[in-house]
Amino acid sequence: MIDIKFLRENPDAVRENIKKKFQDDKLPLVDEVIELDKRNREIKTEVEALRANRNKASKQIGALMAQGKRDEAEEVKRAIAADGGKIDELSAEEKEVTEKLNTIMMRIPNIIDPSVPIGKSDEENVEVERFGEALVPDFDIPYHTDILEKLNGIDLDSARKVAGNGFYYLTGDIAQLHSAVLAYARDFMIKRGFEYCIPPFMIRSNVVTGVMSFAEMEAMMYKIEGEDLYLIGTSEHSMIGRYIDTIIPEAQLPKTLTSYSPCFRKEKGAHGIEERGIYRIHQFEKQEMIVICKPEDSMMWFDKLWQNTVDLFRSLDIPVRTIECCSGDLADLKVKSVDVEAWSPRQKKYFEVGSCSNLGDAQARRLKIRVDSANGKYLAHTLNNTVVAPPRMLIALIENNLNEDGSVNIPEALRPYMLGKEIIK
Repeated sequence: MIDIKFLRENPDAVRENIKKKFQDDKLPLVDEVIELDKRNREIKTEVEALRANRNKASKQIGALMAQGKRDEAEEVKRAIAADGGKIDELSAEEKEVTEKLNTIMMRIPNIIDPSVPIGKSDEENVEVERFGEALVPDFDIPYHTDILEKLNGIDLDSARKVAGNGFYYLTGDIAQLHSAVLAYARDFMIKRGFEYCIPPFMIRSNVVTGVMSFAEMEAMMYKIEGEDLYLIGTSEHSMIGRYIDTIIPEAQLPKTLTSYSPCFRKEKGAHGIEERGIYRIHQFEKQEMIVICKPEDSMMWFDKLWQNTVDLFRSLDIPVRTIECCSGDLADLKVKSVDVEAWSPRQKKYFEVGSCSNLGDAQARRLKIRVDSANGKYLAHTLNNTVVAPPRMLIALIENNLNEDGSVNIPEALRPYMLGKEIIK
């Protein structure tokens, strides 16, 4: 959510930003906000004047009573009562206007960074850099579920009976490999100075609306029936929510955190062969990184965060590339975003395994996360990035380590987490 003062003073810049995101249907919202903001400030001015008159009149009553002018005092009391009624009426209107104003402001997208490429959809995202040599073996690589089934590592049929499509059982060495990846990612981030955290896996609605747009909420979140609780789609939600309505001493910044959680997502509209198996699912586990920092440091941290993911994948000898998300592919709260994609030897192309986002002060404004400095209070900046999100990451790991006989080599960095095992047969 952008600053109302910025919109008030720069409406054309806000309109231009909406156009860059190809959301022209939201252009009328700018004028609605301007009118509501104007009325809101008029109400505040009128209420302040009425209260000042009431305070002045209250002192006048005492003076009139002391002079024995009871009738005049009663007349002033009636005027005060009328003003009190008007104040109540205006206060009710102010509440209504403020709620409507906030609702509309939450629909207006955040101002994107000037470096973001302009484009309508992810088809216009821009490749930035490649890391590692993308190789294709001289034998055919089966679809990942076929590989896992031959290794007795997955049971999709039973999962469908138990929970429906989009769920899975991982078993044996593959289940162990899944856990090994998460444990390795946790230790990788701890060694880089991040504090490890396990957050709540459910959050209240005020946190949901604080960390994401309404469109994202509808597309992603599962609501707990009869409760003001939602299952998290990523631990970023509850990790940022931890600081709701908090004033953080500037000396404590930056806060660099890495968190583990299961994640739950509706994944509406998923289809096609690449969406089956364990690529796009309703439940998965993830290691995340979150940073809360000073505004002037957020872009520096943005570059550090996506680099952490690249470094982790390269430590497992998996080729990756970074993709700059274009304006139309950015969620409304995001200032800038880079996806990390891993090489798929079977598909002979890269596919997304993580996303790094700078949200500026949008989440902090919604959740009232402030920083206390020597020069006063200001809103923090928040960032998040995927460390690893198996089981999707397992697709890249298995394909890039598959042998012609169907066995899978375990990267050296993961072997201590696999009880020394070097290969899965």
